[in-house]
Amino acid sequence: MNVVIAGSSRGIGLELAKMFASRPEHKVIALSRNVNSLETLNKQANFTSLTFDLGSSGQTTPLLKVTEEFFGGKVDILINNGANFIKKPFSRFNTKDFDQLFGVNVKGVFFLIQSLLPCFRQPSHIVNISSMGGYQGSAKFPELSLYAASKGAMAIMGECLAEELKPLQISINTLAIGAVNTQMFQKAFPGEEARVSAASMAEYIYHFALTGQKVYNGKTLPVSLNTP
Repeated sequence: MNVVIAGSSRGIGLELAKMFASRPEHKVIALSRNVNSLETLNKQANFTSLTFDLGSSGQTTPLLKVTEEFFGGKVDILINNGANFIKKPFSRFNTKDFDQLFGVNVKGVFFLIQSLLPCFRQPSHIVNISSMGGYQGSAKFPELSLYAASKGAMAIMGECLAEELKPLQISINTLAIGAVNTQMFQKAFPGEEARVSAASMAEYIYHFALTGQKVYNGKTLPVSLNTP
């Protein structure tokens, strides 16, 4: 499988990159604003990385170039794990915060999918990594309103695109993950303990990316052992 992973420098994304790269049947393009943590993986023949900021425009050309050179222009799986995070009281959010969060978590994902549209093989699978904070009816927490709203928008976007791209045999599903022991979780909930490791969640996502589209399309699925 030819796999693109956005947001792969740490946490779940890094574990996913390692997992896919450890199987010789896969080839991986890892996208991240900071690729320093991927240097060891870059030594493998089936792995390459690209400095890529979901919040910036004008990156389509280098992405399509590396996709053509490394994959022959064909993508089987895209995992949208990249995200921005800001925690502060509702009264203190400003337009810069809004643009930053929605610019990465929604707009960036939207245009990443659009830019790779000519490359997706038939069939193919897009997996959006959302949050239980953006899952309707789940427990909500103070100071996370804008982040949760962006993740909710990401999920609805996935549901809409799944219907529109169905004729192209492109399946899209969203995983709303709960508490996972990552740097972002510790930043959101200092002192709290997540019972799921980044490696364990990455293993679940790995298998879902390969097989989830056989039974799901256009779904937002809660994947949560606990939330703080």
